[in-house]
Amino acid sequence: MMELQHQRLMVLAGQLQLESLISAAPALSQQAVDQEWSYMDFLEHLLHEEKLARHQRKQAMYTRMAAFPAVKTFEEYDFTFATGAPQKQLQSLRSLSFIERNENIVLLGPSGVGKTHLAIAMGYEAVRAGIKVRFTTAADLLLQLSTAQR
Repeated sequence: MMELQHQRLMVLAGQLQLESLISAAPALSQQAVDQEWSYMDFLEHLLHEEKLARHQRKQAMYTRMAAFPAVKTFEEYDFTFATGAPQKQLQSLRSLSFIERNENIVLLGPSGVGKTHLAIAMGYEAVRAGIKVRFTTAADLLLQLSTAQR
């Protein structure tokens, strides 16, 4: 009887596109029994798992769509290379406030100082904040523009 009910619940969850609920339900239902959760506690935990999984899938999709050549973060950046800009100024880019103000960021400098690393790190922070991003190099952008113009 319980197995039949479980199957019906999983079918309903699939129809409602609650994919993570399907995988989380068995472990959470056992935890609910062990810890004597109320029905509302159990429901809250199930929905929280679904929300968390959706957020993770969305971030993974946005990261793929961004087409980063590699994932780079601000934590990995060696600020000793950035001699032309104060570390505080570079760290302020992490807040992404320039996006809210509709400002552009231009990273200029010699080869090897971490411009690409910083650009990817800013893009990755934006993805983590739920903002869609597309990474491209200046050379690729110029190539796309010249191709589109023809």
